[in-house]
Amino acid sequence: MTAFILSACRSPVAPRGGALAKLALHELAAPVISQALNLAGLPTDVVDEVILSNALGMGGNPARIAALAAGLPTRVAGLSIDRQCAGGLDAVLLAQQMVESGAADVVVAGGAESYSRRPLRLQTFADGRAPEPYDQAPFTPWPDRDPDMAEAAADLAEALGISRQTQDDWVITSHERALATQFNRAEMVPLLALDRDPFARRMTARLCVRAPVVTGCITAANAAVAADGAAFCVVVSEKIAARFSSFKVKILAGATLGGDPTVPGLAPVAAIKAALEKAERSVDALDAAEIMEAYAVQAIACVRLAGLDPTIINRGGGALARGHPIGASGAINAVRLFHTLSQTGGTGLAAIAAAGGIGSAVILGA
Repeated sequence: MTAFILSACRSPVAPRGGALAKLALHELAAPVISQALNLAGLPTDVVDEVILSNALGMGGNPARIAALAAGLPTRVAGLSIDRQCAGGLDAVLLAQQMVESGAADVVVAGGAESYSRRPLRLQTFADGRAPEPYDQAPFTPWPDRDPDMAEAAADLAEALGISRQTQDDWVITSHERALATQFNRAEMVPLLALDRDPFARRMTARLCVRAPVVTGCITAANAAVAADGAAFCVVVSEKIAARFSSFKVKILAGATLGGDPTVPGLAPVAAIKAALEKAERSVDALDAAEIMEAYAVQAIACVRLAGLDPTIINRGGGALARGHPIGASGAINAVRLFHTLSQTGGTGLAAIAAAGGIGSAVILGA
């Protein structure tokens, strides 16, 4: 049995504390879920499951809350997952597996993240010490093998000889492409009257040079900003897909693999190769690709080491020009790819790295 994506859409992506800061997590997700079903031409009562990725939330099964807020039947239980940055793409892969196994016919899958409304977190201790606040959870059990993401990106740039100027050139291109397609995005679900990604700008080499340094060659320009946003795909069985003549894509294959946690930026490379092998496609068969830009160096490294054609990457810009709503970013890549293939046809790839050394990839065919 084959799984298809019948529709896909996303909210605008706005930096933390910006245009979407007033919205709670379910208020980001519910309108996107509703519009995804509208675009698919499906009523809410045919939905079997909602899978929602969220990395920074307060628990309470946000998938269930978003499903109820979207007006889905109360029988839809909702499944919330956390695989950090990869979670939104993994939600789509889980939906594929549910459909292909016959466990479901219609699954709404994706992710939502409100960096602005994330809860404050405290670490408690067994010895009775006062709790201490923390922002980033540990991603390995070994403190000496759990690097800060920016430091890991800087180390990757040094190891591969990827200069700051090369990274900044990538940043400039990402913003240029995002601006060029800003007002022609069928995937967008406006929220609070916002119908575009407000962070995209006229980026120049001069602005990149003046950007504050985070660490090493990593700067505020070549690292994606923390952001709010949501994205969902409607994944359906062949039986459902056959009823519609509208555009749809086949999920050919996907893979999620762990790698060296000290080099998280390279984790997608193995996942990309595994997904291509499962899909029985060569890298040269790809017509489009959406590669996560948490850091410019991470995207550049994955493109190089996976042997991807740079001209097919992120044609509408990437996360450097939008922002990075962690749990939603993988789903945003899938949504972008869906709409790119709706224009170009062919075969496409979406891939993303996650903290802890995890990489996910999916191959779609139009």
